[in-house]
Amino acid sequence: MEEIDYWRLSDELTVVQAALLTVGKDAGVAGAYVEGWDVEKRPVGYEAAKNAISRALLRGDIDGEVVPQIEYDINGNPVGRIAGSVDIAEATVQVDSLRRWLGLRGVKDGFFFPDGGAEPDYLDPKCPRYAPKLAAAVRAWEAMEDPGQSDGKTPKQALAKWLRENAASYGLTGDDGAPNETGIEEVAKVANWQPSGGAPKTPGQ
Repeated sequence: MEEIDYWRLSDELTVVQAALLTVGKDAGVAGAYVEGWDVEKRPVGYEAAKNAISRALLRGDIDGEVVPQIEYDINGNPVGRIAGSVDIAEATVQVDSLRRWLGLRGVKDGFFFPDGGAEPDYLDPKCPRYAPKLAAAVRAWEAMEDPGQSDGKTPKQALAKWLRENAASYGLTGDDGAPNETGIEEVAKVANWQPSGGAPKTPGQ
């Protein structure tokens, strides 16, 4: 394996590491120094990837831990954290969630897709037979691999919640931009692996 490949062992990464790996750069030495380099000397695409990943983490589109930047007074003493900001060296993203997010934005090759990112045609919006509701059902089902998505909820409830949060990406919104509850109900039924219902399990059961 090449040195960069050992980063595949990580389940979570800092925003800096994730951005570097997204543009195909080893996050080891570069991860420690890249923010100290002049912008024009940073890897091509790094700034764009860093900004996009940071904003997606803030919105909740990528799972992880948001750590705000530290605010300093005029004497250089820390006085708190800056709301709505992301400390890119401390905040972390979950790799599986990052990979799904990249896929939704058409990034299907590179470090996070070692097999070439060969997505099935039914998940590719460019495919002439692409069906948004089918893709939504598959993506919602995949998202349930994260235990945090279904804590205290039935599968149908957890699926519907994810679909509401991602409705705009799959045409599941009305003219006013609000989630289309009828469409979400239909898609949730397709992805629901427990159609008979039942009480939701608590974590650890």
